[in-house]
Amino acid sequence: MKKVLVTGSSGQLGSEIKVLSDGFSNFEFVFANRLQLSLENVEKIADFLDATQPDYIVNCAAYTAVDKAESEPELADLVNNKSVGEMAKWSSKNNAKLIHVSTDYVFDGTSAAALKEDGVTNPQNEYGKTKLRGEQAALKANPATIIIRTSWVYSEFGNNFVKTMMRLMTERDSLNVVDDQIGSPTYAKDLAEAILTIITGRKWRGGIYNFSNEGEISWFDFAIAIKEVAGLNCEVSGIPSLQFPTPAKRPAYSLLDKSKIKATFDVKVPAYEVSLRECLDKLITKI
Repeated sequence: MKKVLVTGSSGQLGSEIKVLSDGFSNFEFVFANRLQLSLENVEKIADFLDATQPDYIVNCAAYTAVDKAESEPELADLVNNKSVGEMAKWSSKNNAKLIHVSTDYVFDGTSAAALKEDGVTNPQNEYGKTKLRGEQAALKANPATIIIRTSWVYSEFGNNFVKTMMRLMTERDSLNVVDDQIGSPTYAKDLAEAILTIITGRKWRGGIYNFSNEGEISWFDFAIAIKEVAGLNCEVSGIPSLQFPTPAKRPAYSLLDKSKIKATFDVKVPAYEVSLRECLDKLITKI
């Protein structure tokens, strides 16, 4: 029986994979959270992998505090870059397969068309820089690594934009949301399904792939969709990014082209409206 190690198991994506893993009884899943495998301790990663002996590694763990990374670049680099290089070296040496999750923040946001995997990278913040270095380290150590860039991740688990908007819209009468950053959200459950499709499929082709839900929207559009689907009454207004300054610069345009992952692995990519409704149905049931 093949063994699948999932790092960052308490995060949004790791949690979704854990839920779905019950349907894959022909695989043995090992879920490692930050306490069991801290990617800050790079020197201990190989020992953990030696003890676990996975056939597949799905690296969902990351330093994702985008603004905080501006003041903690070394820590972000340990988690997002150096630890990834260690996993890639181990996977190459031990004939294991590695899937590493990356981000749209490796781009500068100046494109006018959906971003393809071979587009020019130019990260504008420390988080994006560390994630890009992680991609490069992985492919250098093990060219068979599959890297999946994603964007605007949300889920019923963890902290994310959807849950924050629902909370704020119930607490406030009005809300301002940035309307000049364009992309597409990713329901972590859909990305989890895509990863499991790749692992259980017959084809493995290393390289970089994009995944997010279908649709091109702004954060403001996303907030409006959340409001409408959840049936909330808060007044939501769009504002430019300049009125909402943050320590880290965000890309203005980061819509990802998903044609490569669909063609290569026959991965299904639902429309964001469909996935948002599915997630909100679960969240509303929990309330």
